[in-house]
Amino acid sequence: MATSDQLLVVIDPVARRSDGEAVRIAKDVLSGGATTKVCLPDSPEEFARALARRGSRRPVVVGDDGALLRAVGVLHRRRELATTGLSLVPVGTGLSLARSLGVPTGAVAAARAVLDGVERRLDLLVDDSDGVVLGGLRIPSAPGVAAGPGAVPTARDAAPVRPWLRMRTSLVRTLTPRPPRSTASPGPSRLRVEVDGVMLIDLDQPLEGVTVTPGGPGLAEVEVRPTPVGTPLRMSGRRVTVSGTDFRYRADAAVAGPVRTRTWVVREAAWGLTLPAAGFAGAEGV
Repeated sequence: MATSDQLLVVIDPVARRSDGEAVRIAKDVLSGGATTKVCLPDSPEEFARALARRGSRRPVVVGDDGALLRAVGVLHRRRELATTGLSLVPVGTGLSLARSLGVPTGAVAAARAVLDGVERRLDLLVDDSDGVVLGGLRIPSAPGVAAGPGAVPTARDAAPVRPWLRMRTSLVRTLTPRPPRSTASPGPSRLRVEVDGVMLIDLDQPLEGVTVTPGGPGLAEVEVRPTPVGTPLRMSGRRVTVSGTDFRYRADAAVAGPVRTRTWVVREAAWGLTLPAAGFAGAEGV
């Protein structure tokens, strides 16, 4: 093993509910190859306390992408990522992030990688509210505004309504099922996007979306899609600032916002994840 053979195995409650057999297999493989202490937290608070009280044990998270994100977030806020390597046994349905990072998704293979793998240092995207992003983030278009069936007419559109007609209309509305409120298709956003202080797009140019994904070591790849449909604008850098009208964004699998401005900074080799030794050399460029 590349690191301590004393493990703190933190089993996320979602993993226990979704696939108890995979959890049992992971526990058996890990306990067969190392000294383990198993924790079964029932809430995010208990999850955080278990990690905080790990002592010299190496933490192993058994759970899905959300559990991994929670663990990285806890250690980041405690400023312990630099000295604490994480291991993951993916269990659950949301495992796309785990796959993209190179973690085996089978319980036996993942547990063996925990025991025999090597730690790889990975970049981390940190925002100005102390949030973390492991994979990538996306800013979708702002939703359009459409009047639904219950919309109030403007003074120009309104017509005088007689009292008896108002009563009849009210009765008809009461007895008639209301159709579902229509949803307008998304419209363009107007945002300012800066990469390392260089303007990529300004508020005068509408855009369909922004994506930020891992680039080379210490860099993020930023892509802006202008509208009407045009050539995407791309730039690499360490610091990305988006500002303008209120916007929401999807960081990994979670949606955050709305915010008026947000800055993300790449922290190179900020956290460690145990990966299979055989695939380590080939994964360096991922």
